[in-house]
Amino acid sequence: MSEQKRLFLVDAYALIFRGYYAFIKNPRINSKGLDTSAIMGFMNSLLDVIKRERPDHLAVCFDKGGSTDRVEMFSEYKANRDETPEAIKIAVPYICEILKAMHIPIMVKEGYEADDVIGTLAKKAEKVGYQTFMVTPDKDFAQLVSENIFMYRPKSFGGGYEVWGIPEVQQKFEVERPEQVIDFLGMMGDSSDNIPGLPGVGEKTAKKFIQAYGSMENLLANTHELKGKMKEKVEASKELGMLSKELARIMLDVPVEFDEKDFEMSEPDVEAVTQIFQELEFRRLIDNFLKTFGTETETTSKTTGASNADNPKKTSPKEQASAGAGQFSLFGGDPSVSKTETTSEYTRNTVETTSHFYQSVAPGMATQLFINNLMSQKSVCFDTETTSLNPLEAELVGIAFSWDIGKGFYIPFPEKKDEAQELIEQLRPFFEDENIEKIGQNLKYDIKVLKKYQVTIKGKLFDTMLAHYLINPDMRHSMDVLAETYLNYTPISITELIGKKGKNQLSMRDVPLEKQTEYAVEDADITLQLKEHFEKELGEANTQKLFDEIEIPLLRVLADMELEGINLDIAYLNTLSKQLDSDIKTLEANIYKEAGEAFNIASPKQLGDILFDKLKLVDKPKKTKTGQYATSEDILSYLAKDHDIIKHILEYRGLAKLKSTYVDALPLQVAPSTGRVHTDYMQTVAATGRLSSNNPNLQNIPIRTERGRQVRKAFIPKNEDYTLLAADYSQIELRIIAALSDEETMIEAFKNGEDIHASTASKVFNVPLNEVTREQRSNAKTVNFGIIYGVSAFGLSNQTNLSRSEAKELIDTYYETYPKLKSYIGKQVDFARDHGYVQTVLGRRRYLKDINSRNAVVRGAAERNAVNAPIQGSAADIIKVAMINIHKKLEAGHYKTKMLLQVHDELVFDVYKPELEHIKPLIKTEMESAFKLKVPLDVDLDVGDNWLEAH
Repeated sequence: MSEQKRLFLVDAYALIFRGYYAFIKNPRINSKGLDTSAIMGFMNSLLDVIKRERPDHLAVCFDKGGSTDRVEMFSEYKANRDETPEAIKIAVPYICEILKAMHIPIMVKEGYEADDVIGTLAKKAEKVGYQTFMVTPDKDFAQLVSENIFMYRPKSFGGGYEVWGIPEVQQKFEVERPEQVIDFLGMMGDSSDNIPGLPGVGEKTAKKFIQAYGSMENLLANTHELKGKMKEKVEASKELGMLSKELARIMLDVPVEFDEKDFEMSEPDVEAVTQIFQELEFRRLIDNFLKTFGTETETTSKTTGASNADNPKKTSPKEQASAGAGQFSLFGGDPSVSKTETTSEYTRNTVETTSHFYQSVAPGMATQLFINNLMSQKSVCFDTETTSLNPLEAELVGIAFSWDIGKGFYIPFPEKKDEAQELIEQLRPFFEDENIEKIGQNLKYDIKVLKKYQVTIKGKLFDTMLAHYLINPDMRHSMDVLAETYLNYTPISITELIGKKGKNQLSMRDVPLEKQTEYAVEDADITLQLKEHFEKELGEANTQKLFDEIEIPLLRVLADMELEGINLDIAYLNTLSKQLDSDIKTLEANIYKEAGEAFNIASPKQLGDILFDKLKLVDKPKKTKTGQYATSEDILSYLAKDHDIIKHILEYRGLAKLKSTYVDALPLQVAPSTGRVHTDYMQTVAATGRLSSNNPNLQNIPIRTERGRQVRKAFIPKNEDYTLLAADYSQIELRIIAALSDEETMIEAFKNGEDIHASTASKVFNVPLNEVTREQRSNAKTVNFGIIYGVSAFGLSNQTNLSRSEAKELIDTYYETYPKLKSYIGKQVDFARDHGYVQTVLGRRRYLKDINSRNAVVRGAAERNAVNAPIQGSAADIIKVAMINIHKKLEAGHYKTKMLLQVHDELVFDVYKPELEHIKPLIKTEMESAFKLKVPLDVDLDVGDNWLEAH
C-alpha cells in the first residue's frame, strides 16, 4: 500500500509579515535602497519547509480584497488595522514572480481571505485521501484540524516548526473537538481582526465557558446560570456573541478546486529564480535555493557561497556549512550531470571565468624591478596576507599590489623575522611615499600590521569599506558583499585555501604559492575596481569632504589608539570577582527565601513559573510567542518598585552579567605581547556615525550602579610616571539641539552656565531656580533627554513617578516653554519626508526609507530617527574632529601622552605627569573648539590613578 500523499498549504501573508517583522530592527536593504526583508523572510521559511518535509504537493494561498461576507456581516471587521507597510506591498509582486518561476501554484480568490482558501482546499484534499498541513503561525486555523488536517506552525524565529494535530489543539485550547475553537474565538474576540467577542470575556473565561457549555449557543441558552456583572454583560451581548462566532469561522465553500496535478511539486525554472534573486542581491538565498532543489554543482557551490559579513576582510563564512543543510534532490537522478551548463549561464563572475594576470614576484632582481615600477605609480591598491586576524599577533605572509584592473602582483614573505624585516625595508619607500595614494579595504588592519614592522603608511588613503559606509550606511560593507553587489563577482573563499575554523584549519603559510597569489591579488584587484565605483558615489552623495577630512584621518588615529592599548589591574579584578560572587550568593539566598524554594534564576521558564504561577504577582502576565511567561528586563523593571523579589532578581542579573562580561572576561583579553587590553574601534557599524567598541566592548561598561562603576577602577595608567585623564563633553546633545533649533531660552541658559535640567524644571514647573526640588530636576532631565528620542507620555510615566496624565502635561508644558524646539522637530520630519534623509552638522546622511510609510509604527520609528540622528550624529562628528586635532597636536609636540579610549562623549588619555599642565588646556581647547555652534561646547576634565577616579 502506498504512503498517504501530503499537501502543504502556505498562508502567504502570515509568513510575509512574519518575515518582515523578523528583520524590523535590522532591515535587509540592498544597494538600490530596496527593503527586501519581507521577501527574504518569506523565502527562507518556504525553502525551510521544502527542505524539511519534501512535500508531494504544495500551494501558496493569498488574500485578495479582504472578506466580502465578513465585512457585510460587520462593517468594522479588520477596520482597526494599520496600513500595510510599503516593504510588504513591494514584496508581494516579487514573491509571486518567484513562486511562478518555482512552478508553485498561487491560490487566490477575490473577496476571500487566505484562511478560507486554505480551509476549503484542506477539506477537499481530505476527501480524496490527502494529509494536509497548513503552514501558518495563525492559531485560528486550529478549528480546521482533523485526523488528516494539521497545523504546521513556525516557532519563534530560528526555532523550527511544531505540528498541531487533534491532541495538541485539545491541550492548547482545552476543548474536546477542534471545531470548538470557533466558539472559543467568538467568546474572547480578536483585537487584531476587530472581532468584538463577549464583553469581559478573556482567554481564561472563554476556556471555562467551553468546558461548562461546549458552545456559544449553549452558553447563551444558559445565561441564567451566570452571576453578577458577567451575567448582565453576556445576556446583553447575545447577538454580538453569535456575530463574533460567525466572523471567527473559517469558510469552507470558497469557489476553488483541488486538482492534484496542479499542486504537484515540479522542477523549478532555476535560471529564472536565480535571476530574480540576483536582482534582489540575495547571495545566500541563491545557495540555499540551489541546495534545496539539488541543483547545486561544483561551479555553483563555489560561485554562490555565502560570506561572513561581520568581518570586513574575507574570512571563513560561519554559516556556509549550515546553509541549505540536508541537501536532497526533489526530482531524483544526478543533478550535476544535467545542470552544469545551465548554472554557468547565471552564476557570477569568478577568478576562473574572468581574464586576469596575477603574478608572484621572485626574490632578488625581480623584486627590485617590481619596486622600481611600483614607485612610478600615482595610486596603488595593496592587501596584506597574514597569519592571524588579530593584528597584534599577525605576521606577514605576503603583500598583493594592483594598479591596473585585472592585473596585480604578489610578494611572498619569508617566515624568519629578520628576513621578513629585510624585505619590508625594500618596500618602505613605497609605503612612506607621501605622493602615492594607497587604496585598501579595512586599511586600519593593514596599518596596524605594518606598524609591527616599524613601517608607517603615509600619503593619501582610500578605504573602500569606509567609502561604502558613507554611501550606504545601512548595508553590510564586507569585501565579498561589495564585490557581488557592485561588480557581479564572487571572490575566492578563504575556506577553499585554509579550510573551516577549528584545529584542522591551515595557516596561510601552508597554502601553495600559486593559490596564495590568486587569492591575495584578487583581493587587491577587486578593491581597486570598487574604488572607481565609490569615488563617483561619494561625490554624488556630497560626502567626499566627510570622507577625506573626518573618516580617513580618524582611521589613523584609531589605529594608534588600538595599538597603544590600556593597562589593566588584574589583581583588583580578581578581588572584585570574589566580592561579586559573595553578593550574588546573598541575593540568590534572598530570592529563594522570597520564592519559598530554590530554582534556576537564570532560566526564564522557571523564573516565570515562580513569579506568575506560584507567587501570582500579576493578574494577566505577558507571554512570549512560545507560550512561556515573559521575564525580559523591561517587563520586570516595570514591576520592580512593587515587589522586592523582582528588585533582587534584576540586581542578581546585573551582577551576574557584570561578572561574566567584564570582571572575569577582561583579564583574558590582555594581549600577551603587550600586557595591555586593545579594543577594536569599528567605524562602519552605527548608522549615526558613532564609533562602536569590540573585543572588549569598553563603551557598554555599566556606570549607573556602584558595582558597574567599580569596573572602571581596573583601568590604570602605563606606570607610576603617568596618570589617567578623562575629558567629557558636558550635555553635548542638548547643546546641539538647542543650537540647531535656535531655542533662545535654552541657549541663554547654557551661555549663563546654568544647570540646564534645573533651568528647564524652573520654567516648566514655574518655580524660582533656587527652589527647584530634586524630583523636579530629575523629571526635567528625563524630558530633556527623552525629547531627543521622541519620548511619549507613556514612556515618561514609566521612567518617572508621574502618572500618564501628569507626564502628558509635563511634555505639553515643555513644548510651550521651548516652542522653537518643537518647531525644529517638525521641520526635521518634513525635511526627511521631502528628501529621504537627514544630516548632521558635517553633512553625514542618515537615510530613512520608511519616513513616508502608511504604517504608523514603522513611520513613527523613522520620524524619531529623523530627529535623533542629526543630534547623535553631530555629537559623533564633533568628537571625531576633536580626536583628529588632538592627535595632530600630540604628534607635532612630540608628547609622551597618548589618547587611549573614546567612550561616547568622553576621551581617556595616558598623560605623562610632567606634561600634565600643558596637556590639560590643549585637550580642553581642542575639544571645545572642534566645531562652532551657537551654544558653547563645555568639557569637564578629571585626573586620577584609575579611570573611575578620572571620570
